[in-house]
Amino acid sequence: MAEATLDVFEYAVVRVVPRVDRGEFLNAGIVLWCRAREHLAAATHLDEDRLRALAGGPGAGLDVPALRRHLDAFEAVCAGDPRAGAATTEASGARFRWLVAPRSTVLQTSPVHCGLTADPAAELDRLLTRLVRPGG
Repeated sequence: MAEATLDVFEYAVVRVVPRVDRGEFLNAGIVLWCRAREHLAAATHLDEDRLRALAGGPGAGLDVPALRRHLDAFEAVCAGDPRAGAATTEASGARFRWLVAPRSTVLQTSPVHCGLTADPAAELDRLLTRLVRPGG
């Protein structure tokens, strides 16, 4: 039986940092790029209860609908959705680098990590389950 070809992929974890001054964060998504397969995708999951607890309770001033829109924008840029703006006209590698660039805002990304995969879409789901969803 032939072995599946493994290709290098890169990924970063999307983090919500409700209080930048404290540096605490909640993992809320994954951005994954596999150059060999021209596969760029993001998947997100926002656990509002955990986020509110981290931010200091219900009155912490979080705009959860705005956070969801910004998380959705990660997915739209990866998908090349023209409604996501000019970034979607760039090559997939440039979009990945733009999305994972360091920033000091409520939404940040982790350092970029890499691995090998035969199925980038399945890898994205595995990482989302392991690193983002509760109990992963």
